[in-house]
Amino acid sequence: MLVLTEGASYPADLAERIGVSRQSLSNHLACLRGCGLVVAEPEGRRTRYELADPTLGTALTHLLNVVLAVDPACCRPDATGECQ
Repeated sequence: MLVLTEGASYPADLAERIGVSRQSLSNHLACLRGCGLVVAEPEGRRTRYELADPTLGTALTHLLNVVLAVDPACCRPDATGECQ
Protein backbone atom coordinates (compact mmCIF):
# COMPACT_ATOMS: atom_id res chain seq x y z
CA MET A 1 0.00 0.00 0.00
CA LEU A 2 2.87 2.35 0.69
CA VAL A 3 4.03 2.13 -2.92
CA LEU A 4 0.50 2.91 -4.07
CA THR A 5 0.58 6.17 -2.08
CA GLU A 6 2.89 7.38 -4.87
CA GLY A 7 0.31 6.54 -7.54
CA ALA A 8 -1.38 3.72 -9.40
CA SER A 9 0.68 0.78 -10.58
CA TYR A 10 0.53 -2.62 -12.24
CA PRO A 11 1.02 -5.87 -10.28
CA ALA A 12 4.19 -6.90 -12.14
CA ASP A 13 5.75 -3.50 -11.45
CA LEU A 14 4.72 -3.61 -7.79
CA ALA A 15 6.11 -7.14 -7.34
CA GLU A 16 9.44 -6.16 -8.84
CA ARG A 17 9.68 -2.96 -6.86
CA ILE A 18 9.05 -4.55 -3.46
CA GLY A 19 10.84 -7.81 -4.24
CA VAL A 20 8.08 -10.39 -3.95
CA SER A 21 6.69 -12.97 -6.34
CA ARG A 22 3.83 -11.97 -8.61
CA GLN A 23 1.69 -14.72 -7.08
CA SER A 24 2.28 -13.44 -3.57
CA LEU A 25 1.53 -9.88 -4.61
CA SER A 26 -1.59 -10.99 -6.45
CA ASN A 27 -2.86 -12.66 -3.27
CA HIS A 28 -2.18 -9.52 -1.25
CA LEU A 29 -3.87 -7.28 -3.80
CA ALA A 30 -6.93 -9.53 -3.82
CA CYS A 31 -7.12 -9.28 -0.03
CA LEU A 32 -6.69 -5.49 -0.07
CA ARG A 33 -9.32 -5.23 -2.79
CA GLY A 34 -11.70 -7.39 -0.77
CA CYS A 35 -11.19 -5.11 2.23
CA GLY A 36 -11.97 -2.06 0.11
CA LEU A 37 -8.50 -0.56 0.46
CA VAL A 38 -7.49 -0.74 -3.21
CA VAL A 39 -9.40 -0.75 -6.47
CA ALA A 40 -8.54 -2.50 -9.72
CA GLU A 41 -8.94 -0.62 -12.99
CA PRO A 42 -8.81 -2.78 -16.13
CA GLU A 43 -6.68 -1.30 -18.91
CA GLY A 44 -6.80 -3.57 -21.93
CA ARG A 45 -5.09 -6.82 -20.99
CA ARG A 46 -3.59 -5.36 -17.83
CA THR A 47 -5.06 -4.24 -14.52
CA ARG A 48 -3.90 -1.14 -12.73
CA TYR A 49 -4.25 -0.87 -8.94
CA GLU A 50 -4.64 2.26 -6.88
CA LEU A 51 -5.71 3.20 -3.38
CA ALA A 52 -9.48 3.18 -3.06
CA ASP A 53 -9.42 6.60 -1.42
CA PRO A 54 -6.59 9.15 -1.69
CA THR A 55 -6.91 9.96 2.01
CA LEU A 56 -5.55 6.47 2.74
CA GLY A 57 -2.19 7.69 1.46
CA THR A 58 -2.28 10.62 3.84
CA ALA A 59 -3.27 8.36 6.74
CA LEU A 60 -0.43 5.91 5.97
CA THR A 61 2.07 8.75 5.81
CA HIS A 62 0.89 10.05 9.17
CA LEU A 63 1.12 6.57 10.71
CA LEU A 64 4.71 6.24 9.51
CA ASN A 65 5.56 9.44 11.35
CA VAL A 66 4.10 8.29 14.67
CA VAL A 67 6.67 7.71 17.37
CA LEU A 68 5.51 5.38 20.10
CA ALA A 69 6.83 5.60 23.65
CA VAL A 70 6.82 1.97 24.72
CA ASP A 71 7.84 0.97 28.22
CA PRO A 72 9.35 -2.53 27.77
CA ALA A 73 8.61 -3.37 31.41
CA CYS A 74 4.88 -2.97 30.72
CA CYS A 75 4.96 -5.18 27.65
CA ARG A 76 6.77 -8.14 29.14
CA PRO A 77 4.43 -10.90 30.36
CA ASP A 78 5.15 -12.38 33.75
CA ALA A 79 5.29 -16.13 34.44
CA THR A 80 1.49 -16.39 34.33
CA GLY A 81 1.32 -14.77 30.89
CA GLU A 82 -0.20 -11.57 32.29
CA CYS A 83 1.29 -8.19 31.51
CA GLN A 84 2.93 -6.51 34.47
